[in-house]
Amino acid sequence: MTATLTPPGAERGPRRWPLVGNLPAFARDPLAFFESLRDGHGDWVPWALGPKRNVLVSRPEDAGELLGSVEKTFKPMELGWAFHQLLGDGVVVATGEEWRRKRALVQPAVRPRQVRSYAATMVECADALVGGWADGDRIDVHREMAGLTQRIAVRTLFGSDAAGREAPISAAMATAQRELGAEFRGVTLFLPPWVQTPGRRRLRQAVAVLDREIDHVIREHEAAHAGGTERDDLLSRLLAARDESGAPLTRKELRDESITLYIGGHETTSTTLTWAWQLLSGSPAARARLTEELDRVLGGRLPAYEDYERLPFTRQVVKEALRLYPPVWLISAVAGDGAVIGGRAVPAGTAVWTSPWSMHRDGRWFPEPEAFRPERWDAGAEGRADERAWIPFGGGPRACLGARFALVEAALVLAVLARRFHLDTGPEPVPVFPGLTLQPARPVPAVLRRP
Repeated sequence: MTATLTPPGAERGPRRWPLVGNLPAFARDPLAFFESLRDGHGDWVPWALGPKRNVLVSRPEDAGELLGSVEKTFKPMELGWAFHQLLGDGVVVATGEEWRRKRALVQPAVRPRQVRSYAATMVECADALVGGWADGDRIDVHREMAGLTQRIAVRTLFGSDAAGREAPISAAMATAQRELGAEFRGVTLFLPPWVQTPGRRRLRQAVAVLDREIDHVIREHEAAHAGGTERDDLLSRLLAARDESGAPLTRKELRDESITLYIGGHETTSTTLTWAWQLLSGSPAARARLTEELDRVLGGRLPAYEDYERLPFTRQVVKEALRLYPPVWLISAVAGDGAVIGGRAVPAGTAVWTSPWSMHRDGRWFPEPEAFRPERWDAGAEGRADERAWIPFGGGPRACLGARFALVEAALVLAVLARRFHLDTGPEPVPVFPGLTLQPARPVPAVLRRP
């Protein structure tokens, strides 16, 4: 028999302000806010975002139940005007039958067999980047990683002939992400769409650039496809996809899914690599173990897709970076009729949240949670991390479709670059900015050193 969730305010939770609830604390620092809910109020915490009723769950069992119940007794939360402007009605936003149709169309393009075909491009782009580096050079790690993963994303998604469109797409995406993060954390989240703030105008302009550039590439692909030319890129696979009725994706749907895949293949991986380099710079033991593995397995050659499974410690470095800095730092869904989490009935309309950031930094699941310890993922290690609590890509039926792509890309790129250079980022910690993904809040300078 399940218990009924008592109304917010009837059980422990943070103090709420009239009308805005906990929005001021959430907007000021959402990462610290969710950690304070977990540490100060427990694993099931009612709180308020404006007038909306919310609950934060912090146990892996409850988070897993939430993620597994989306599209059943929970539905994805509406994340506001800005989010919809950028992602449209893509698979991340769609619900119900429309979500099932789009997922079935998009998923085949990012299955492991397809990711294998993109591995050579990942390695080729990384090798070209490192070929321009020299011992003693000073670089901005985040800018270098963003530029690299942007080239990989454009080539794997749109093909090599779209290379000239990298710069405008990247600049527009950076603006869109910044404005989306600002809106999500502020009072503009509650403003109707017709209210145009300066931030919303900047977002509209950025989205217009993205729409123009991606529409041009889609038209080129459509012309090539109509002429019988076959291309081995993600967009070509989307163009060829058909649903159960034989219908293809519309041009608007192609645009929306292209944006979604671009974010997954570029934004997620560039930030993961940036954090990985910073963490390795502060851990000589982990860096030495990484070097030993690369020397032993690769023997001076470039990695290939098959090496992904042969480089367990390289994968663990990526996995630990994703634990400490999960790109998806917040997940939410809205309860429908009959929703239950952890044996407790959740009233319809309640937004239930879980935070990969706070869960990944919880000592109950990860001993020494603030420490960078890739060895915590060693098979059979004492005090091995709790896999259930590692959710950087979400989970359940709506888990990120591009997770495999991002993991393979991060590991192969790390292997290519780390064979040739250490990136010394210095002792200063880099603050984080929780936008659409978890980004460095400032440049990440580093000095290149030969191993």
